[in-house]
Amino acid sequence: MAIWSRKRESSSLGDNSPERVVDEKGQYQPDPEYVNHEMPGEHHLEPNTNLHRGLKSRHITMIAIGGAIGTGLIIGTGAALAKAGPASILISYGIVGFIVYLVMSALGEMAAWLPLGSGFSGYAVRFCDPALGFALGYSYWFKYIIVTPNQLTAAALVIQYWVHPDDVNPGVFITVFLIVIVCINYFGIRFFGELEFWLSSLKVLTIIGLIILSLVLALGGGPDGDRKGFRYWKNPGAFKPYIKQGDTGKFLGLWSSMVTAVFAYLGTELVGVTVGEAQNPRKTIPRAIKLTFYRILFFYVLSVFLLGMIVPYNSEDLAFATKAKSGASASPFVVAITLAGIDGLPGFINGCILLFVFSASNSDLYIATRTLYGLAIEHKAPRIFARTDRRGVPIYALAFSTLFCLLAYMNVADDARTVFLYFVNLVTIFGLLTWISILVTHIYFVRARRAQNIPNSAMPFVAPFGIAGSYGALFFCILISLTKNYDVFVHNPKTYGDFDYKNFITGYIGIPVYLIMLAGYKLWTREPGVKPHNADFYSGKAEIDREEEEFLARKAQKKQKPGGWFYRTFVSWLF
Repeated sequence: MAIWSRKRESSSLGDNSPERVVDEKGQYQPDPEYVNHEMPGEHHLEPNTNLHRGLKSRHITMIAIGGAIGTGLIIGTGAALAKAGPASILISYGIVGFIVYLVMSALGEMAAWLPLGSGFSGYAVRFCDPALGFALGYSYWFKYIIVTPNQLTAAALVIQYWVHPDDVNPGVFITVFLIVIVCINYFGIRFFGELEFWLSSLKVLTIIGLIILSLVLALGGGPDGDRKGFRYWKNPGAFKPYIKQGDTGKFLGLWSSMVTAVFAYLGTELVGVTVGEAQNPRKTIPRAIKLTFYRILFFYVLSVFLLGMIVPYNSEDLAFATKAKSGASASPFVVAITLAGIDGLPGFINGCILLFVFSASNSDLYIATRTLYGLAIEHKAPRIFARTDRRGVPIYALAFSTLFCLLAYMNVADDARTVFLYFVNLVTIFGLLTWISILVTHIYFVRARRAQNIPNSAMPFVAPFGIAGSYGALFFCILISLTKNYDVFVHNPKTYGDFDYKNFITGYIGIPVYLIMLAGYKLWTREPGVKPHNADFYSGKAEIDREEEEFLARKAQKKQKPGGWFYRTFVSWLF
């Protein structure tokens, strides 16, 4: 416990609580004489370990939606449609989308109050338990050091649409993409934010274009003039049985599409990693969170709804698209274009897929770097990973995370390709464990806030469904985690053969790894959990408040750019 420089009147919050004073409104505020002292569970930043707040409002809002739009939506929906049918994917994407909104709201409440550079693990350490922060931080880092090389490989495979691998080795393209994304991350947060803003903008415009095209095709505006409507919901049907026949098979198909939907939505939570480098976070973060619901409704639910209208789940072309192939042929939207008789678009869609994968690999390396930095800040990783250069880039964390990108070269050999595809299974379970940890942390956050009498009126943002929403989302996340690879248990031996131990291991190994890290850290350090009355809500808050005031003052002195009103009124809600 820190030694205070002068005595204060004791409070009901316990001896280990931060020293606070009561303002004229009768609310607790941090005592300015104590905000810079170190307290249990808190680690002050050392010199050359500060991130720079270089992400503007438009960067944060666009990264929030761009991070969720990727190959999972433009490609993964094809596998879900072929396996479960149009009604199943509409239901599953709607349910999982609402769960994602609850997760984002829980994260937004904590991030808007105290935008920490250490991200998720920092909130878990401060409001729940240091062991949870350790397990969460490393699980999230594992996810992104696995998915980043996987994205690089996907980019090289997409290029094979134009260049055959016998002519140019895929390792060449992997090397080029790797060098480019490392340079982008090295040049600083301002450059990264600006580039990712435009890449995400193009991704959003591409999805909007595909949604409009799908609507036109459904209404008979294609070259074939066929007004499809809900025809494919009747024949071959709205639900497709999976593994078993009858209603049981239809339910299993629906549940399999729930897992696919989770994979498609993974990455939405990355806004929680950017809060440490966001300008005016008290405004930009709540804005990004509030609009998440409408973005999910528009980009995901509407796109899968229209896709189910223009492509039958029993299409031979769709079955071909679900295979691990390169190029535009892997996208169900291309199947719809082919069925409608439109020529020339597959190459364009393929270019869009390449853009999606490149943007994803760029942001994935950023997240891996900042997650490792956050662990170092919390003294849960070597301190060298917390050091930053003059641009505020954690260069050692970036270099170490980049080393794992070399796993992408495994895919240069054909015999290693199958092994590497199992990594995708790992990504999903680590992503679900991240959501579970965020929800648990928010539940403890709300309990501590109530125990310390911090009202909703004092919060920059409050989760609309409160602690009840987090409990509900937590239940479904745990349920999906335990049943995500249910097909290794519920199977037809005549069709699926013996027990699929490879998918079982890759699908569930994340759970024991997570629990071992949680229990191992607890047993090794013997650090106690955070009690509600002792949770630290104020350390570091005064500095962030001061930065926000200075930012708003500078902004008030600048003249509003022409067209700013138009952007805020008609465009920013979408982006």
